Amino acid sequence: MRLWPLSRHLYPKQFLSLHAGGTLFQETASRVHGDGFAGAIVVCNHEHRFLVAEQAREIGIPPRAIILEPSGRNTAPAVAVAALWLADRSEEGLMLVLPSDHIVDRPANFRRAVASGAAAAERGALVTFGITPTGPETGYGYIERGAKYDGAEGCFSVGAFKEKPDRATAEDYVRSGVYAWNSGIFLFRPQRYIEELARLRPKMLAACRRAVEKAVEDLDFLRLDAAAYADCESDSIDYAVMEHTTDAAMVPVDMGWNDVGSWSALWDTGTRDEAGNLFAGDVVAVDVENTFIRTEKPLVSAIGVKDLVVVATDDAVLVSTRDRAQDVKTVVQRLEQDGRSEHRAHSTIHRPWGSFQSVQVGERFQVKQIMVKPGAKLSMQMHHHRAEHWVVVAGTARVTRENETFLLSENQSTYIPLGVRHSLENPGKVPLRLIEVQSGPYLGEDDIVRLEDVYGRL
Repeated sequence: MRLWPLSRHLYPKQFLSLHAGGTLFQETASRVHGDGFAGAIVVCNHEHRFLVAEQAREIGIPPRAIILEPSGRNTAPAVAVAALWLADRSEEGLMLVLPSDHIVDRPANFRRAVASGAAAAERGALVTFGITPTGPETGYGYIERGAKYDGAEGCFSVGAFKEKPDRATAEDYVRSGVYAWNSGIFLFRPQRYIEELARLRPKMLAACRRAVEKAVEDLDFLRLDAAAYADCESDSIDYAVMEHTTDAAMVPVDMGWNDVGSWSALWDTGTRDEAGNLFAGDVVAVDVENTFIRTEKPLVSAIGVKDLVVVATDDAVLVSTRDRAQDVKTVVQRLEQDGRSEHRAHSTIHRPWGSFQSVQVGERFQVKQIMVKPGAKLSMQMHHHRAEHWVVVAGTARVTRENETFLLSENQSTYIPLGVRHSLENPGKVPLRLIEVQSGPYLGEDDIVRLEDVYGRL
């Protein structure tokens, strides 16, 4: 949520296009696709399952498996369930663990580092990758480089893991030349990680094992058992394993890495103009210096300002000095405390069949724009408290209303009375777009009674 208002709980930063053409998740998947890499195993929250599947489909790189966490338990359990899934299939290869929300500008260097670490991982090491520091950064943990690792060129033993330091300590680390930033990327044999977790956190491993053994297939996903996973301790792979194993190794690498931890970080890594500005979207600026402005929809104009971060979506605007951009989390906390929704979701809500956006809400009515992807179908459903009017503005709709089914084309409309069974489908090859007008005493999304659903959401 450090990139709010663009990042939201239901649409976090890994699904945003912040750097190149694709999203951070798509860039990560592309980075480990091709020779030397097997299909990816994605571990994600169940609320993000359709985003993962759709974004993978867009780039033509389907994951080998998508494992759904019923609740967040940090990285150590997430890695454990993937390792157990591989071990159950007697996989012999190495397991490369990657956060899906990082930038890597020099992927060739990344691949060379993975090749260097593979020799140590094959010998039983738990390998991490240390980023060559470009300055005394206080927002990252550090790794101390130890002696050379025998039999693995370019790989070193780990002297120590260090917490995020203060400025003076960070300057000492960088000056020494033996410290690297902790990237959160790891490489090891799945069974080796399981062995270390069994030694260091046996209760965590037992809970993860039960969650995998009781997991059920749900369409193209593997859904972990909720009760078993809820019993699992929540901890990072660093705290649970890497800081305590005697077999930690590190490969130093300069790969243009950034964990995109704040808006100012994007300003740091982006291509700025002569005045030090980085703009994206519809921006008009006069006498502006060293400022980051990004707008998703409305025109943003700025006059005579410097050292600011301005980010605008259609429902929220963030204004901060660049040196306070990390503190956006306090705004998110305030929104949550006040019972607001802007930290949780955008005005455009994504669904497996497409998306909808609330255009206007008034007393007893709501207007939405709805987009249905080609071949997609909404659930058969009914509402207790609202009726709906649909007007097609592009594409073709197949409407089922009780026992009748009919087609609607552009500029045609229909009415769905309260309590009537209905569904909507796009039988065409282009997106279906329509305007929906809801009317009634209650218009919440929880007034949807699903009767049939091709996406398993009953």
